[in-house]
Amino acid sequence: MWTKEAQPEVPGMSPSKESKIPGAPVNGPAGIRPSAPTARTLACLGSTIVVKGEISSEEDLQVDGKVEGPILLRGHRLTVGRTAQLNSEITAAEVIVYGNACGNLHARDRVEIKKDGRVIGDIVTRRISIEDGAYFKGRIEIDRSQSSVQQSKETEETAVSMVAY
Repeated sequence: MWTKEAQPEVPGMSPSKESKIPGAPVNGPAGIRPSAPTARTLACLGSTIVVKGEISSEEDLQVDGKVEGPILLRGHRLTVGRTAQLNSEITAAEVIVYGNACGNLHARDRVEIKKDGRVIGDIVTRRISIEDGAYFKGRIEIDRSQSSVQQSKETEETAVSMVAY
């Protein structure tokens, strides 16, 4: 006859029937699939923090304090909070400005300057949004490099499909 062997219990996990998902954390919300995408992580620099030097991160960043020096967030979002004062060269996927940013902004996807936002410097991005009441002084360059590559691929695909007939 078959007998079930006792398996070691993992801390924080409950094999009980209370959890709808086997092996789900005891204190976790019920009904969430283990394969569901996780929320993006966000690092925050508070309003009393002053940074002099380079900041690089592999997660989204919100700055509410003062920063002097380059900020590099490849593939992630930088949010410049209402109380923030940045004197930085910024490179990120997205930059959203509610406060003050002085320096050049290079955003792979988009830049948003909100109504109380202030940007002094050049911007290179694919998309830009400047709300009424925002202040911007500088030059804007719309980066069309990837969109033109996508258009050429679509043109090639269309030509190939026409030849196939």
